[in-house]
Amino acid sequence: MRKKLTTIIFDMDGTLADTEEIHRQAFNLAFDDFNLDWHWSRKEYADLLKISGGRERMRQYALDDSDFKMPPDLDGYVAGIHKLKTRHYARMLVDGEIKLRPGVRRVLEECRAEGLRLAIATSSQLTNVTTLLNNNLPLDWPSWFEVIATCDVVEEKKPSPAVYQYVLDKMQISPQECLALEDTRNGFLAAKAAGLKTVITTHYFTQGNDFEDASLVVDSLGEPDQPFNVATGHPEILQLIEKEEKTFVTPDLFKEIVSGTAHPVDKCA
Repeated sequence: MRKKLTTIIFDMDGTLADTEEIHRQAFNLAFDDFNLDWHWSRKEYADLLKISGGRERMRQYALDDSDFKMPPDLDGYVAGIHKLKTRHYARMLVDGEIKLRPGVRRVLEECRAEGLRLAIATSSQLTNVTTLLNNNLPLDWPSWFEVIATCDVVEEKKPSPAVYQYVLDKMQISPQECLALEDTRNGFLAAKAAGLKTVITTHYFTQGNDFEDASLVVDSLGEPDQPFNVATGHPEILQLIEKEEKTFVTPDLFKEIVSGTAHPVDKCA
C-alpha cells in the first residue's frame, strides 16, 4: 500500500534561506564588539556547523582555543556574545540582505494549494524565523504553518530528533506521512532518527556533507528558469527525474518520494 504524504516539515537556516553566511558575519561582528581576536572564515564556519547551535559552537571554540583567557562564567560570557550576534543578524535580515532560496516561495504556495500541512522544525530562535519570514512572505505567513518548533520550545539541538518528534506530537501525525527538508548532516540525522524521509538542499557550507540514505540531494528546490542540480538520491526518484525531465521540485515529486522505498546511489545517471 502506497503511503500518502500529508505534511512537509521545513528546517530554516540554510533550507528556507541561505542564512548561514549572514550568521557567520554576525558572529564576527559580535566578536569585534567583545574585542576578541576570533574571526570565523567561511571554511572554518563550514566545519563549525557540525555543532548545532550558535552558543554551543562558541563554547566549544573557546574550549579549543589555548590562547583564550577563560572567564569565570563561560556560559554567561558566551550568552552575552550570542545576544549581540542575534542583534546583528536581525538587523541584516531587516535590511533585506537575505532572501528565500530558489523555489522555496513557490513550493510553499504549491504545497498549500495541494492541501498539504506545513511546519517548521529548527534549532534557531523564533525571533530569527519571524524576522526572516516577515521580510520574505505575505503578512499572513504564520497561518501557513501549523507548528513552528524552535530552540525556544525544544532545547535539545539537532542531530537529536527531539524537534521533529515535537512537531509530530503536536500535529498528531506519523513519520510515514511526512517529508523533511534539510540542508545539513545534523539536520538530516535528526529527521532520519525521527523516521522521516528527507530532501536535502545543499549550499556552500554543506555541499561536502555525508547524506547517504537521503531520499534526494539537490543544490536547490529549483525554479522553471533556474533548474536544480541533482547529486544523489533513491534510484526510483532519480529515474523519475530523468524520465520526466524534471528540473525543479514539486509537491508531486514529494509524494513520489514518500511512497517509494528505494536505496540510495552515488550519482544521477
